Amino acid sequence: MWRRLVSLSPLLSSSKSRLINQAYGFNACQLFSTQVLNGAEDGVSGTRRKPFITFVLGGPGSGKGTQCTRIVNAFGFTHLSVGDLLRKEIYSNSENGSMILDTIKEGKIVPSEVTVKLIKNAIEASQNNRILVDGFPRSEENRIAYERVVRAEPDIVLFFDCPEEEMVKRVLNRNQGRIDDNIDTVKERLAVFAELNLPVIKYYSEKGKLHKIDGTGSEDEIFERVLPVFAALRNYPTADFVLFKFLVTRPSVYYMITWVP
Repeated sequence: MWRRLVSLSPLLSSSKSRLINQAYGFNACQLFSTQVLNGAEDGVSGTRRKPFITFVLGGPGSGKGTQCTRIVNAFGFTHLSVGDLLRKEIYSNSENGSMILDTIKEGKIVPSEVTVKLIKNAIEASQNNRILVDGFPRSEENRIAYERVVRAEPDIVLFFDCPEEEMVKRVLNRNQGRIDDNIDTVKERLAVFAELNLPVIKYYSEKGKLHKIDGTGSEDEIFERVLPVFAALRNYPTADFVLFKFLVTRPSVYYMITWVP
């Protein structure tokens, strides 16, 4: 095993322990139990548990796509790419698909509500309770539409922060044959990202949901920075989502996680 979780009891003051007990309905010394609750024990009686949603943000070339793949492999998430969902809907030849295709051809942005409904449907169709939504929300309008349609916020938001020069360099060197992989269009995309995404990033930061990841260095180095965010989910059942949310939204209690070879 490459990590273990230590007991809360000796680490928390009695006042903090009482606060946790009141907020989460657990005894502090039992918070790290890995027991899987059955329907009768957790009160859901077979109802699907609320999924744990992670939004993943970052500019073009920030490395978020690569890191999403590694998060999926390490922690068992389902990866939802907004671009893939839109393309899938287009290929379905549905009425929405035709509208999406026409909108993209005209150089316009697909209405937020349409995109959000595709995300919502994909989450509901998934058998997994751990979901990564890659590249969303792209704007405050996207964010507001998600909260209106889904009636919930993401549990956490990852933001891969990378200098513009590094992102430009990566995009130009990745050799994917994309027509927009030239310096002028890359800089234009970065400007759009800064204009539309930074207000979203600021919003989630103020809500205490944002985890900024330094996007410089090798893939392995970046992933090492991602690991602590998801450490509490490693080999843990979905019954521990409430505990995980407690850990990742309160960085001051990260010392409860101990890594071992």
